[in-house]
Amino acid sequence: MKDKRGLRSTMAILALTTILSGCGVQDSEKKSESQVSQTANAPRPVLVTKVIAQNLQREAKLPSDLIAYRDVGIYPKIPGFVEWIGVDRGSVVKKGQLLIRMTAPELPAQSRQGIDAATAARDESIQAKDELEVARQQCAAAEARAKSSADTYQRLKGASEYPGIIPGNDLEVAQKTAEADAATARSLEGKCKSLESQQKAANNRHRAALESAVSSKALEAYLRLTAPFDGVITQRTVHEGSFVNPPANASSPPLLRLKQQTTLRLVVPVPESDVGGIAPGTSVRFTVSAYPGESFSGIVRRIAESVDIDTRTMAVELDVSNSDRRLTPGMFAEVLWPMRRNRPTLFVPASAVVKTTEKTFVIRVKNDIAEWIDVKPGISADDSIEVFGNLAEGDQIVLRGTDELRPGMQVSSKELPSNKAER
Repeated sequence: MKDKRGLRSTMAILALTTILSGCGVQDSEKKSESQVSQTANAPRPVLVTKVIAQNLQREAKLPSDLIAYRDVGIYPKIPGFVEWIGVDRGSVVKKGQLLIRMTAPELPAQSRQGIDAATAARDESIQAKDELEVARQQCAAAEARAKSSADTYQRLKGASEYPGIIPGNDLEVAQKTAEADAATARSLEGKCKSLESQQKAANNRHRAALESAVSSKALEAYLRLTAPFDGVITQRTVHEGSFVNPPANASSPPLLRLKQQTTLRLVVPVPESDVGGIAPGTSVRFTVSAYPGESFSGIVRRIAESVDIDTRTMAVELDVSNSDRRLTPGMFAEVLWPMRRNRPTLFVPASAVVKTTEKTFVIRVKNDIAEWIDVKPGISADDSIEVFGNLAEGDQIVLRGTDELRPGMQVSSKELPSNKAER
């Protein structure tokens, strides 16, 4: 009996211990859940920095090519043979210098023929003029006689109405005389008109022949090809004795190619996003592979004022002084293009910009609450990046943005000085 009572007592103690132990576990679990809840609701600590506004000052490397300031092909204006060439590839020439002399044997003959024809036409015109003067005098005299004869006939006709005063034979003679004088006057008048036409035609032939002679003489000047400006001969395609013709089309090769190299053009394709900062007169640096470690400069002179729809760039031309001719057309240049804005823009640390598949944003902290602000990134400058969006200078943003920091979350911010953020 005693053993059974002892066993019961032991089991009761074990049951009581188990109950008390279970109560302790439940209290411990409740306490742990409470701590987790308090931790989840606690403000999240973040480092913040201020949005700054500043003028963009940066140089971007843009590819470009140097080209001659002036570049022309020397072509013949008329057919002929190359008689003499005074230059070759690499020759430095001055404006007006004779480059090529041609010959065309038929031109002098054409000029002489024109002069002879002009002389003959002039002589014919002079002769027609003299004959015309004589004919006009004869015509004037004939007209006077015709008028006098007509008047005499009219008087005799009037008197013949009274019988016996004028013999019938006299009236008939007067009539015949008046008709003959009138016919002579008309004939001389026709001769005058014919001589006037002959003189006019002779004058026209004289003028045409003279123009032909002058034209032939002018064509002889085309046999001398001279330099239109100072420059360097960079191409030669003919030799003495070659027969040459004017170019048949735009692809015809020139006899010579002349380039002005004391001043060069540097054509820079500026991206569309940066055309707003182009300022005429700006000095821009560039480098070429022929002179490592050395930089050159050009002045912005001409702006295309039109964006190429294929490349989304605008052509900007710089004038490059090259009096020592160290640079040559065709060299590849890397332009250190200054990136500028017309007014200050906003900058944030690059680490503050968050990019997801859906949006690009920064996290602004306002009244200890996180806000997602959509931005459009601009140009990077050191560790900062230009942004455009609903931000203002002085706004506080999270230094290291992340999409885990959701909009509306409460944060505990600690501001980082802007100079540290920039580093």
